Amino acid sequence: MSLIAPTRRHLLRLGGAAALTPGLVGMARASTVARVLAVSDLHSAYDRTARLLAAFEAETRTHPVPHVIAINGDIFEHGNVVSVRSGGVIDWTFLAQLPRVAPTVVNLGNHDNDLTPNLADVVARMKGLGLHVVTTIADARSGLGYAAPVATLALGARSLRVVGVATNAVNTYPKASRDRLSIPSASDWAKANLGQSLAGADLVMVMSHAGVAADRDILPLLPDGALMVGGHNHLLFQHRRGRSVYVHAGSWTTAYTAATFHSDGSVTAESRPVALDAQPSAELERLVAATLTANLTEEERTVLGDSPHALSLGDTGRRVAAGLARAAGADAGFIGHTTLGTGAPAGPVSRYTFDSIVRFDGKLMAATVSRSRFDAFSACANQDRPMPLADRNGDFLYASGAANGDQVRIATTDWCAANQREYFQTADLDFEEVAAPSIKTIAAAALFEAGQASRA
Repeated sequence: MSLIAPTRRHLLRLGGAAALTPGLVGMARASTVARVLAVSDLHSAYDRTARLLAAFEAETRTHPVPHVIAINGDIFEHGNVVSVRSGGVIDWTFLAQLPRVAPTVVNLGNHDNDLTPNLADVVARMKGLGLHVVTTIADARSGLGYAAPVATLALGARSLRVVGVATNAVNTYPKASRDRLSIPSASDWAKANLGQSLAGADLVMVMSHAGVAADRDILPLLPDGALMVGGHNHLLFQHRRGRSVYVHAGSWTTAYTAATFHSDGSVTAESRPVALDAQPSAELERLVAATLTANLTEEERTVLGDSPHALSLGDTGRRVAAGLARAAGADAGFIGHTTLGTGAPAGPVSRYTFDSIVRFDGKLMAATVSRSRFDAFSACANQDRPMPLADRNGDFLYASGAANGDQVRIATTDWCAANQREYFQTADLDFEEVAAPSIKTIAAAALFEAGQASRA
């Protein structure tokens, strides 16, 4: 097995360049049978939506083989005021265009009912657009699935069996919908059902929006030569297992993965960036511009500060984590990976843009831990770097700081403190609230040039 994990920084440096994973694609291969264009965790990231559509159009135009587009959950974002006020018109228009490019399958994530709490309505609208929908989410009131977990898509003389599983972390779904959701553990569902679901399949793709921890249990259950698309953790990497490949395709529309099924039974994959200056789909780009104009207030257009340099998502997280440490008078800071949406751009940053960088506000918390525990937390942090799959734990922390003695003062958000088992892999840390500005205010001060950050 081999592991290749390009960071967002590497992708941005390469811009629109082609293959980024020579370890998976550099050798001679048999002919191409079919290709999958996979993306996860879009979160209404409108600065690249029209560019992603154009990239998909170019992929299918330049590779004349059967294609499938795979959207692995979290299309919508309740934290995006434009998405909410417009009813997600950009997201829905993007989705409507996809079946014209290639057959498209959506695996439901925990944000796909952000704008429409009833998942049944979301699924009905998606199917009305010609999209295939798969999920293991059921209606708790009836016990019936909102969609089937399995679909088979025709690809000329071949076919692709698709299985979709969801995260059962119900507290990450919109609060108004939680009592309607019945979701099995992804790994338990796979152990009980995956064999039967894949019986007699030709080509195989499993789409999981359950995160790395669950996916590790599912991977050994796949037939050799399968494609597994992961999501939920906002990661970007590929992992080879025999002739199969397991990919995370990034988040916030910054990248997608092109995976190829070969006639020798193997699968390869390439991660490709969606650059901000890439050519967009003209019609969709006009809609994006008009929708932003119609739905942003003057306050949301207000510039909060200047970002001296464009930062990758990971570097943004570490910059904010350092700010948390300073605000708490701590040795180190930690912030949850999905508290952040996208990396900070260079130049003036409006309130609207800032809210896509730091998605959630909250309180600053601090605790004192031993040096050995701090070292353990740090070893699991910053998972935007290459690392073995076995060491990835799904929910993770961006971290900045160092120990200065046997006892280490750490700072984090109230969300991470309350969910410390997921983020710190323990439940016995004694956090206390720090009298300090809100998390967003601290983050703005950390990201923008001194003296130019206003209260977020």
